[in-house]
Amino acid sequence: MKALIFDCDGVLVDTERDGHRVAFNRTFAQKGYDFQWDIDLYGELLKVAGGKERMKHYFDRVGWPGDVIDKESLIKELHGTKTDFYMKIVEAGQLPLRCGVVRLIDEALADGLLLAVCSTSNERAVNLIVEKLLGRKRKDRFAAIFAGDVVAHKKPDPEIYNLAEKELGVEPAECVVIEDSRNGLLAAKAAGMYCVVTKSGYTKAEDFTEADHVVSELGDPPNVEITLQDLKDIVDKGDGHEDIS
Repeated sequence: MKALIFDCDGVLVDTERDGHRVAFNRTFAQKGYDFQWDIDLYGELLKVAGGKERMKHYFDRVGWPGDVIDKESLIKELHGTKTDFYMKIVEAGQLPLRCGVVRLIDEALADGLLLAVCSTSNERAVNLIVEKLLGRKRKDRFAAIFAGDVVAHKKPDPEIYNLAEKELGVEPAECVVIEDSRNGLLAAKAAGMYCVVTKSGYTKAEDFTEADHVVSELGDPPNVEITLQDLKDIVDKGDGHEDIS
């Protein structure tokens, strides 16, 4: 094992329900749109990876705002506003790191592993989460943060993990990915990487059959659910799925 790669939303922070969803709703309200994404609806919309893609899917289904002329420009405008709202939520410290994240990152840093983030979320937002919640010193030790529109295709397409492999200079079989969703799991496995799933609020009922390991959270003492050595053992053994949640 040479690299440990994290998704962001749902893995570093359980951002979706009280972060992104709230920011989308504030954006719609500011524009005067009568759209409201409740908790259950947003759970369904999360099957579409990427915020811009999610809005396009929703508007195609329920109808676009009546005054829209240029759909692409509208989506870009809305997503920019949504990102600003979301970053204010992060800055306010309203979205804490998930249990075990700092522990596992510090174990990996102490062992000299390459660290990276691969996320379909906005690049500014992902960088803010890493810096604000993990701290500048940890962020500076990440080999790379791949996010937003750095690739053309969102998860479950493996493009972002293929890019990480090339940029980090490692083989796929030397990488362990931490994901929380089926889309992320499929992307990591399609790239030939090992994948451990840490279930999040919106993803706990998803099918993770292909995962190399599944936990309810990474965990901190005395309730650690997976250690760096466990991840190394997965790579060394090359074994299959085990659900320990």
